[in-house]
Amino acid sequence: MVNRFFRKWHRYQPWLEPVALLAWGFLMLKYWITGKLNILIHPNYFALTIVGGLGLLLMGSLKARQVWQTQYSEKKPAYTNSLQVQHVNFFPPNWSNGLVLGAAILGLLITPQTFGSQTALQRGLTESLPNTRIQPQSFRTAAKPEERSLIEWIRLLNVNPEPDAYTGQNVKVTGFVIHPPSLPDNYLWLSRFVITCCAADAYPVGLPVLLPEGNQASYPQDSWLEIEGKMITQTLENERRLTIQATKITPIKEPKNPYNY
Repeated sequence: MVNRFFRKWHRYQPWLEPVALLAWGFLMLKYWITGKLNILIHPNYFALTIVGGLGLLLMGSLKARQVWQTQYSEKKPAYTNSLQVQHVNFFPPNWSNGLVLGAAILGLLITPQTFGSQTALQRGLTESLPNTRIQPQSFRTAAKPEERSLIEWIRLLNVNPEPDAYTGQNVKVTGFVIHPPSLPDNYLWLSRFVITCCAADAYPVGLPVLLPEGNQASYPQDSWLEIEGKMITQTLENERRLTIQATKITPIKEPKNPYNY
C-alpha cells in the first residue's frame, strides 16, 4: 500500500508546481477584478500585481506544458526508471509546492475583509501620524474646511498640533465607528486606516466625536458614518484634543475603497 501511494504521488507531484503558479496567478487577477486589491495593497502597486499575476499564469502554463510533454511523450517512459532511485523523505517530494498551492486555494475560497475596530484598538488609536512615519511639513488641502477628508485633518494636526487653531471650523468627514474604553459614553471615535504599502502596515487614525444626543451605543462599532459639525477643543484623558462637535450624523455604506493613503 505504501509503495502504491508513493507511486501515485510520484506520478502527480510534478504537477504541483505548475498548478500552484496558475492558482496564484488566478488569485492575483481575481483580487484585481473583484476590487479587493483596494484593501490589500497601495494603488501604486496595482500594476505590479496585475503584471505579476499574468506572469505567473504564463509561467504556470509553460511549466504545465513541460510536465505534460515529459510524462506523455512517446519517446520517453513516464517514471518507471526514476521510481527505482526514489527514496523516502520525512516530507513527501515537492511538499513545499503543496503548501504554496494550499495557500492559494485558501485565498481563492476566503474573501479578504477590511480591518475594523478590534484591529484598530490593537494597533493603537491616534489623531496624528506615528513618529516613525515621514511627517509632511506642508501639503495641499481643500480650500474649505468642510471639504477636508478625515486624513487631511490628521495631516493638518501633524503640521500644527495646536487644536485651538481649528476651533470653530466646519467639518464634514466619513469614517467607521470605534468605542474606545477610555472615552465617555457621549463620545465615539471616527477612524480610517491608512496604508503606506500593504494591509500589513495599515495603521488607524481618527478623531473623537462629541455626540449631539444619545450615547455611543446608538452607533455600533464598525458602522460607517458621515459626520457634520464644528471643530472644538476638548480635554480627554487629561489631554487637549481636537474634537468634532457633531450636529448631523448620517449612517452610510462602507465605501468601495475604505482606506486612505
